[in-house]
Amino acid sequence: MSESLTIPRGTFLGHPRGLFVLFLAEACERFSFYGMRALLLFYLVEHFLFADDSSYEIWAVYGAMVYFMPVVGGFLADRYLGFKRAVIFGAILLCVGHSLMAIEGSPAYLAEGVVVRDPIGLNAMFFALSSIVLGVGFLKSAISNLVGQLYEQNDPRRDQGFTIFYMGINLGALIATIVCGYLGRTYGWAYGFGLAGIVMLLGLVVFVLGQKHFVGLGGVPRPHLDNQRIFGLTRCWWVYVSAIFMVIVTRYLLEYHQSVQYVLMILSVVSVVGLLTWVWLKRTTEELQRIVVVLLLIVVSPIFWSLFEQFSSSMKLFVDRNMDLTFWFFEIDAAQIDFMNPLFIICLAPLFAMLWDCLSKRGSEPSTPMKFALAILQAGLGAMVLGIGCLFADDSANVAFLWLVLTFLLFTTGELCISPVGLSMVTRFTMTEILGVMMGIWFLAASVGSLFAGWLAKLASVERVAGQDLNPVDTLPVYQEAFFIYGTIGVVAGLVLMLLVPIARNYLREGEVLETKPQNLGITQER
Repeated sequence: MSESLTIPRGTFLGHPRGLFVLFLAEACERFSFYGMRALLLFYLVEHFLFADDSSYEIWAVYGAMVYFMPVVGGFLADRYLGFKRAVIFGAILLCVGHSLMAIEGSPAYLAEGVVVRDPIGLNAMFFALSSIVLGVGFLKSAISNLVGQLYEQNDPRRDQGFTIFYMGINLGALIATIVCGYLGRTYGWAYGFGLAGIVMLLGLVVFVLGQKHFVGLGGVPRPHLDNQRIFGLTRCWWVYVSAIFMVIVTRYLLEYHQSVQYVLMILSVVSVVGLLTWVWLKRTTEELQRIVVVLLLIVVSPIFWSLFEQFSSSMKLFVDRNMDLTFWFFEIDAAQIDFMNPLFIICLAPLFAMLWDCLSKRGSEPSTPMKFALAILQAGLGAMVLGIGCLFADDSANVAFLWLVLTFLLFTTGELCISPVGLSMVTRFTMTEILGVMMGIWFLAASVGSLFAGWLAKLASVERVAGQDLNPVDTLPVYQEAFFIYGTIGVVAGLVLMLLVPIARNYLREGEVLETKPQNLGITQER
């Protein structure tokens, strides 16, 4: 019998003990990732003195590669490494990446009108980001797959287990944005980035020490080929060596990022056209119509993600420059604002699950296309709210913090209408033969959304002299105009999609169930 079929015994709180090992490991990984993410844009703008538009481009390409790489890492883990080795290797790359982020080098400065940047610090940052990209690629899909393998296929505890695991994701993100954001901008960049690295190392230790709870799980997929040598190296080591080589390649792709944009766009078009051609040649007309609808919904999803990602780009600099960050008796730093998204998810996700269940029992649950339309519409309204808030700025051109809270609320409710719904849509309406490809296209769409986010963020770029403070009175009109443009895009796209819902719902035939084999893809999507 293959060792991967063995389900470990022993439970804690009614679930396999390994679930809580993975919960802690993933919480640490998300802490490190979101802790670094909270500081990165400010690090680019304030430490290296990159212009707003250049900072947005680096951020967008980094995000695009992070969202796409788990598809590649998941494939390699599934075929060659096994999930346990993929988690450990990914965690090691993440530890290296976060450690490199703590190497600041000297702050950039202006000399005769030219920005001079410390080459050691700059190279350390780009190598750090590339290591994190590859590390996330190996770890994310593998650790999620391990959660699925803890349960038998029809185990009623499976959904509860993934819910607990998902709470670990958001708990790590929530704490990280508050703590690392504060340390990085109060005491120094190295403190925030360094803490992220220390917590990632803790996550690696937790996973390694918890190996006894994964006996028989996540092993090598084809043990008889594992020791087969090619030019003196086993298949496993060829993956490791290739990944290290890709760290070097990715480092230069991040710095010279135009090529990444072209590759992702070409890959998107080829993937969609190729998939449609296969379905047209091999499957029935009804199945083709259904896949067309699924692909169309995937294609429009980058509109949502491009607006959502403004929280980590243009809106973050807006908050730093034009917002009063005092809320009741608390005052926070602009690097900490992302904490609201995981907080709202933790609070609202159970309510949304109950809402969909209640509406389903009454036969009035919105269709999948309608949920996508609602998500995009809410993103547009969220941006509009921030634009309206700019109209009520005080005499110092500062906007009240409450406008940001309302914007985060609308974006998060939109996220809950599209992220879990999209994953469910792909697994429900795609035939088994192309399920993996379709899931890859779904994540590719998120990558494209990140690229679009960078392009949109440039609308909010403020021209400035490197190293000089900006006048909030001058920056407010730039952000106000950008937010209304974002809002218009979201609202119009959402309303147009609503008009198309009856047609899409007719072709999707949500009442019918495809005969696909149950699969655990082991992929979760979060922001």
